[in-house]
Amino acid sequence: MKNILSLIAVFLFTVSALTTFAQSTESQNKSNRPIGKIEVYYFHNTHRCATCQAVEAVTKKTLEESYPEQMKNGGLSFQSLNIEDDSNESLARKLHVSGQTLLIVKNGKKKDLTNEAFMYARTNPKKLEAKIISAIDKL
Repeated sequence: MKNILSLIAVFLFTVSALTTFAQSTESQNKSNRPIGKIEVYYFHNTHRCATCQAVEAVTKKTLEESYPEQMKNGGLSFQSLNIEDDSNESLARKLHVSGQTLLIVKNGKKKDLTNEAFMYARTNPKKLEAKIISAIDKL
């Protein structure tokens, strides 16, 4: 009987230790998980209004402040592209962009934040910042 109780105690201890280790490792992996290659594109026209300039400024600032390591190591990139420039035509066509657009792309998945960007860039930049961060974190 003592042997059975000892065996059960050792078994429970082992299961408990393994479960704790697995949870600890999982939480570490989540916090250290690389964000993956995310590309943020802002397509604009040659002539730009104050809102167009604010969209670019808020987006760039948000990315640099919220994801400095990913920006530094290339895991996250930002490009502001003139859609009227012929050199950007093939990328615009590939991404199905035909006008001013704020687009976040990861592994073929796209999130278009154009409406939110133009709605909030000047009147509520913090809200646009939150939308950008949320979109990136969900991709």
